[in-house]
Amino acid sequence: MFIMSATTAKKKPKAPPLALKKILTYLDNPSDEDVAFILHAYEMARKAHRGQKRYSGEPYLNHTIATAKYLAKIGMGPTMIAAALLHDAFEDSDLAPELVATELSEDVRDLIIGVTKLGHVRYHGMKRHTESLRKLFAATSQDVRVMIIKLADRLHNASTLEHVPEHKRARIAHETLEIYAPVADRLGMGVMKRELEDAVFPHAFPEEYKRTLKVFKDSGGEDLKRLEKFHNSVRKKLAEYGVKDFRTANRIKGLYSLYKKLERKNWDITRIYDVWALRIIVPTIADCYTVLGIVHSEWRPLPGRVKDYIALEKPNGYRSIHTVIHTRDGGLIELQIRTEEMHREAQLGIASHFGYNELKGSDKTKHGNALKWILQFIPARLAPENLDEKKKKNAKRTYGIKGAPEWIKNMTESQGTEESDPDAFLQDMKIDFFNLRIFVFTPRGDVIDLPIDSTPIDFAYAIHSDIGNRTAGAKVNGKMASLNTALKNGDIVEIDTNKKAHPTSKWIPMTKTTLAKKQIRSYLQKDSA
Repeated sequence: MFIMSATTAKKKPKAPPLALKKILTYLDNPSDEDVAFILHAYEMARKAHRGQKRYSGEPYLNHTIATAKYLAKIGMGPTMIAAALLHDAFEDSDLAPELVATELSEDVRDLIIGVTKLGHVRYHGMKRHTESLRKLFAATSQDVRVMIIKLADRLHNASTLEHVPEHKRARIAHETLEIYAPVADRLGMGVMKRELEDAVFPHAFPEEYKRTLKVFKDSGGEDLKRLEKFHNSVRKKLAEYGVKDFRTANRIKGLYSLYKKLERKNWDITRIYDVWALRIIVPTIADCYTVLGIVHSEWRPLPGRVKDYIALEKPNGYRSIHTVIHTRDGGLIELQIRTEEMHREAQLGIASHFGYNELKGSDKTKHGNALKWILQFIPARLAPENLDEKKKKNAKRTYGIKGAPEWIKNMTESQGTEESDPDAFLQDMKIDFFNLRIFVFTPRGDVIDLPIDSTPIDFAYAIHSDIGNRTAGAKVNGKMASLNTALKNGDIVEIDTNKKAHPTSKWIPMTKTTLAKKQIRSYLQKDSA
């Protein structure tokens, strides 16, 4: 047990150790209280992990510092940084949760407890594995910040896998690819997803990694030269048209993502157009379409390769315009056009909405929407109006998301009884939440987000169970279609209903989503009772 003065965090902070200086540089003008708060958490972590080593032989504290540093880098505030510094302390030492609540805050304590629970996700047989997944999403549905800390923790562990014993290495690598990278993707954290995948790719699929790397290197030199040449041409052309407020950046596709695409394209890299891409980042949405018009007037676009994710954002919130154009030298280059806000959201996903640097010192006039969005997720006990004056000055530390996106909440709902097939649960999870997604429209223009290869029956149940149960027929893009038609991105689907229509057992193999299958089975059970 640690005995520390509860007033430590209130004193004027000492000079932080070198290990913390980098973390503090990512905070936007942190107050003395913020620095002291983080320093106090660091001292607690240093004592908790004293003498502990990692497989590499380095001090264990280095891992918690690296986790905290990543969170600071993406804009998280003192509460999450403190929780990251202490995220393994409850499990690996005798540090008491109530001491953390007293010395730092109840919020930090609760986050550490949440991360500790997530730490028990392991591949130990399919049934135990799926139970762990249920617990994982249950914890995340209570406070999504827990998952963000866990992702940062997993990323550092993934980046040091070469030091882990071989029998554990493959398990951790596959666990990362099967669970954590898809979760990062569904949270919109594009950079995190790529870093997780590429860190473990060599350990999960060593032969495929070598093959992918060779394909990339063999084709990369010429493509890079073409991209640099085109990059300069685009900048000059936009300037000629009077577009001056923009910036550009090259993007290289992650190796694991390239591997998955090569598999779908029979390892023909000439059929992949986004290995290298050029990003054009502008101030407004109107500017995005202006730039698209200029590019298409100067370079011929590849038919069918223009994707407007601004008008129709992805399920994880990703927004951008993608187009593939001919470069006049026989090459093809993908362009991604977006605003600064879209770029930040594409990089950081859900974490971009509650960054400390954005909120500190903000007022309701300047950041009204952001504050309104964030405050709805703060636990009632942490809401500013419920804090006394002593705590209000540090209330900014508690800003964070309390709750989670609907898809995570859906994961916590029972996928059957405890005796149900755990393989089926895992397969349903992959199909419903981690598979490729399509966007399908109602006749009124509402967007329905479904797994790839979904059918009109899936569409009907996604709207409402009553519509699904009364489905008599369907039209896709104005034409009659069978109920087992595989829907495609952008299809407009209209469901014909009839009071006498009802589900049959033949519908089950026609459906893709767990929701539709459960609703059909439920109806059939009631009907036969």
